[in-house]
Amino acid sequence: MTERSLLVVVLAAGEGTRMRSSLPKVLHRIAGFPMLTHVLRAATDAGANRIAVVVGPGRADVAEEARKVAPDAQVFVQAERRGTAHAVLAARAALAEPADDVLILYADTPLVRAETLLSLRAPLAAGVAVAALGFEATDPAGYGRLIVEGGELRAIREDREASPSERGITFCNGGLMALAGAQALRLLDGVRNDNAKGEYYLTDVVELAQAAGLGAAAVEAAPEEVVGVNSRVQLAEAEALLQRRLRRVAMEAGATLVAPDTVFFSADTRLGRDVVVEPHVVFGPGVTVADEVVIHAFSHLEGAVLARGVSIGPYARLRPGTRLDEGVRIGNFVETKAAHLEQGVKVNHLSYVGDAHVGADSNLGAGTITCNYDGYSKFRTEIGKGAFIGVHSALVAPVTIGAGAYVGTGSVITEDVPEDSLALARGRQVTKPGRAITMRARLAAARETGRG
Repeated sequence: MTERSLLVVVLAAGEGTRMRSSLPKVLHRIAGFPMLTHVLRAATDAGANRIAVVVGPGRADVAEEARKVAPDAQVFVQAERRGTAHAVLAARAALAEPADDVLILYADTPLVRAETLLSLRAPLAAGVAVAALGFEATDPAGYGRLIVEGGELRAIREDREASPSERGITFCNGGLMALAGAQALRLLDGVRNDNAKGEYYLTDVVELAQAAGLGAAAVEAAPEEVVGVNSRVQLAEAEALLQRRLRRVAMEAGATLVAPDTVFFSADTRLGRDVVVEPHVVFGPGVTVADEVVIHAFSHLEGAVLARGVSIGPYARLRPGTRLDEGVRIGNFVETKAAHLEQGVKVNHLSYVGDAHVGADSNLGAGTITCNYDGYSKFRTEIGKGAFIGVHSALVAPVTIGAGAYVGTGSVITEDVPEDSLALARGRQVTKPGRAITMRARLAAARETGRG
């Protein structure tokens, strides 16, 4: 199977008017990524040698997103919407190039797995020309029916054109299809639009293949894998299904989710063994977590890499570019961005560390701020190994705090601090004995006369 060449045609020209959005339907996100991206990744994992994406007119944004995942993808435009077979034929130039197998996928069906696509290809290797993906529906109304006789797929009948007996069939069309590459154009060109809608149905290739003695087969998938998204409601339903899948994968791989239904993953989240994730944690794209990490409740992570034994939160926010080495402690209401914290660093309370490098075993006290932005440009803060930054300190970048240096509480540091030095940068305290008594009297009098 792995030696058979594969062309994947992804249909991404759907308008999605029910989404009520200026964003193309297939660019709406689930688990952190556009639906189109999920489909393209499944295609790539299923062994695609070439990918063709069919987009609507003027949809350079869809083409751009496709090429982020598949840089060599060919993009074709379906100028008119005349049915699914017509959409596939928009990629005629790609279909004309040799391929053993052709997979036809939909960018608004984002939950299909690569393993299922491999199963869909299997009948082609056995010699049939068409394989269709089906599912058992609890309520088949509205779905096309897969008519299987003697173990072979004989036809796919649209719901509105099915006979009463065919409407009783619960094995329904999931939309995804595989064609033998040598027969694909012949079958697609044979489709006619003599149906109630006057469209060219991709499903007609089944009967065309049977009439030509080429054979067709049906492959069953779990219903959730062929869920299509045409509205915000269905988008939320797809998100829920994918999150349930991702949570299960995480737990089966050795992570503990204390309250699984409250944890939200990105599709690319990677967790090590013996990771503990407390309730209400959100993972954005680009997060990798090593073994024995604890992520306390109400934390948000995106674009972050956490080494073994790190602890963060509760209420921590790790933004893109965060790298935490082994044993780092990030406490409550701490935010990091584009920051590398070396082994054993502690930032326990109410701090912001951005555009910074913090040396091993340093301690940043509560309320420490790296002042990295002047309204126009970003600047870096360098903190050496074993430094101690006192509570409520502001480090005005660009600035370097040397190894072993000590910054006194409440300091505003604007100049470099050499290693093993003490830096104090705050106003000197002035105490005036008895002055509080006269001040209170003055304020009380002002209030009584209405001047306060």
